[in-house]
Amino acid sequence: MDITREPSQRTILIAGAGGHGRVVLDILMHDRATEVLGFLDNNREIIGRRIDGLPVHGTIADLGPIAERLGATGVVIAIGDNGVRRGLARQAERLGVGLASAIHASATIAHNATIGRNVVIAAGTVVCANCQIGDSVILNTGCIIDHQTMIGEGSHICPGVRIAGRVKVEPGVFVGIGATVVPKVTLGCEAIIGAGAVVIEDVPPMATVVGVPAKSVRRAAADEEVAAMLLPARV
Repeated sequence: MDITREPSQRTILIAGAGGHGRVVLDILMHDRATEVLGFLDNNREIIGRRIDGLPVHGTIADLGPIAERLGATGVVIAIGDNGVRRGLARQAERLGVGLASAIHASATIAHNATIGRNVVIAAGTVVCANCQIGDSVILNTGCIIDHQTMIGEGSHICPGVRIAGRVKVEPGVFVGIGATVVPKVTLGCEAIIGAGAVVIEDVPPMATVVGVPAKSVRRAAADEEVAAMLLPARV
């Protein structure tokens, strides 16, 4: 088989064949400089099948040899769970497989925004001036990240979220669909912001907040629990 490609063309594997993996595929299909080689997934029952026309080549544990065999230049970790996604990204790095990002053609990204690796930016997302988006972040459909906001590694900003300027989102935060965050607050590491919540003050690490205005319904029991949650989940 002739695998000659244009020098600028990326050849990408998608790790995760679930709903988020299909979203990532759709994003990459809009990029003419990218060829998607197929999926990897830990559900052995779908290995060898096709998802949206592309094969599931093997398990995620087989990433290294499959990437080498297919000539993949990178992988997108399309796993919704923040800890698992972050852990698999680090595993890919150890295997020497590059981390690729998937950015929808309809996203609006400021020229001076900084975007990390293994970042998924879905349709209609807006990233404003001087924002910093860390590795393995998901910016889901139609969310708005306003100026000078920092999104930490492995966070997930759900569809329709509005984050104002100068907000600090620490690693591993989950911001539920349609939530609003006012300017200059900090969302502590591994915090969970409920769908539709309006955050008007800092959220402690590991806390879960819901409502308008957002109030805490759970906080980490001890410093040891916070430290444990910073470790990537095992897969």
